[in-house]
Amino acid sequence: MRNLDMNTDLFDPRSVMDSDFSRGPSAGEADFGFAFNDSNFSDRVLRIEIVADPAENGHDSEGCTSVADWARHRKRRREDIKKETGCPPSSPPVVTRDTAILLDVVILVLDLTACPEEQILNCNQPDMDDGAGCENPDEEVDAMSEESRSGDEAGNSNDSSWITDCPAVLRVKTLHISSPILAAKSPFFYKLFSNGMRESEQRHVTLTINASEEVALMELLNFMYINTLSVTTAPALLDVLMAADKYEVASCMRYCSRLLRNMPMTPESALHYLELPSSVLIGEAVQPLTDTAKQYLAAYYKDITKFQEEVMALPLAGVEAVLSSDDLQVASEDTVYDFVLKWARNQYPKLEERREILGMRLARFIRFPFMSCRKLRKVLTCNDFDNDVASKLVMEALFFKAEVPHRQRILVAEESNTPARRYVERAYKYRPVKVVEFELPRQQCVVYLDLKREECANLFPSGRVYSQAFHLGGQGFFLSAHCNMDQQNSFHCFGLFLGMQEKGSVTFAVDYEFAARSKPTEEFVSKYKGNYTFTGGKAVGYRNLFAIPWTSFMADDSLYFINGVLHLRAELTIRL
Repeated sequence: MRNLDMNTDLFDPRSVMDSDFSRGPSAGEADFGFAFNDSNFSDRVLRIEIVADPAENGHDSEGCTSVADWARHRKRRREDIKKETGCPPSSPPVVTRDTAILLDVVILVLDLTACPEEQILNCNQPDMDDGAGCENPDEEVDAMSEESRSGDEAGNSNDSSWITDCPAVLRVKTLHISSPILAAKSPFFYKLFSNGMRESEQRHVTLTINASEEVALMELLNFMYINTLSVTTAPALLDVLMAADKYEVASCMRYCSRLLRNMPMTPESALHYLELPSSVLIGEAVQPLTDTAKQYLAAYYKDITKFQEEVMALPLAGVEAVLSSDDLQVASEDTVYDFVLKWARNQYPKLEERREILGMRLARFIRFPFMSCRKLRKVLTCNDFDNDVASKLVMEALFFKAEVPHRQRILVAEESNTPARRYVERAYKYRPVKVVEFELPRQQCVVYLDLKREECANLFPSGRVYSQAFHLGGQGFFLSAHCNMDQQNSFHCFGLFLGMQEKGSVTFAVDYEFAARSKPTEEFVSKYKGNYTFTGGKAVGYRNLFAIPWTSFMADDSLYFINGVLHLRAELTIRL
């Protein structure tokens, strides 16, 4: 006999692929639809007491124009309403037969004339005759109180006040159920029917639900028999998913998750899906849905400068989803850092809270190793970060920058399956560089720029790519790689240029040297030397750095691509 995993369904093994859920029941999922609410194939009766939702809320879907509106109503109903009414927690209470009889009496006394006809229980059912003719209701009340107080669930409650304070029962539904079918699909029902308590021996089981949960519960119960749903809208599916969570029906949660992630998303619905793992018990069942929501948000907001106001208004989970993307369209990681600081200051005005959010949540999504050294210095003095956290982040970034390429590749591989991916380079507008600076005997810097073969191929026929800015003598410079025509305009070739950022009329006299690694030694070999007196906005370089046509430069046997990477170096020295 196989072991029972209480997070799975006996009739729904985890080996069933997601594609099965889109087609309906798979070959391994039996269809027991013929037994649904049929006394011939049932061993128990489920009594569903339906109580009114708090008057101010109404039904979740009413007045909701989006899934986000629905989510706010839903969250209020599940979390806040029970605080306002003082009712017991919303987990489904298990009521004994004696309690059920008492509730019948209370309902009939309070609202007998106002109840629709179908709300009156059928007292002629053979399983209800024990106590149906009870001559002393007071004795029943005493018995119920003593019994409920003997259990852990009522140890700190007053049963009579519970009945008075909670909403009156609007109607009661009874269904014939098969305990083996429900127990196989739900650990909740499995424990209910096998706990050895009095409830597990009785043929009647009572659940109390809000009116707004009725449709979802009926869909869920039907699903447990036939493995499919009739509802098709996102709010209705989310209602069923929450009901499936409440009664621990993992297969239904996975089914709902599958349908929802195949529906068109909006930023509002995606943000709600991100909240599901914190509100459901079986997070694994909805993980594919939340992953899809993260991917949607990352793609939708990949140009954070274009949607700056919208992204600034996102909640924490939404910002984390956007920042986790490798495809952010940003100038550099410095831009990501500045955005995160701006968002955190806007959302968390209190310094203590902001430091906690930055240190514990958002810092891992900033890829510090690809920030400029100039910006890393600012991190060390930024009051928004705890000093120890800032020092650790900057040290890790500098150590990564100093690592040899094969060690960097190992670190990237080790983090490939983590959400942070702090060592993975994004597709920046300005390519990251490594810079080594010297003050003595003369002001000098050595700049390393790496370009992948694909990046170089994308430059043809007239493209260019720029490096991040680096500084020498307080002045900003940059490198730019070009695909251009040679000086005779006869063929395309690879060019490398050095430019100075425009800043007034400042002039700099600079000696510079370009070099590249080449086979077979894979050492840097000098390709061009020169000197130039820079003024703002000017650039200097060499149009055909390798003195070969573009086709030879990009050939499979090219001397300059080592493991698919072109390694360039520029050495700058201020002339006295």
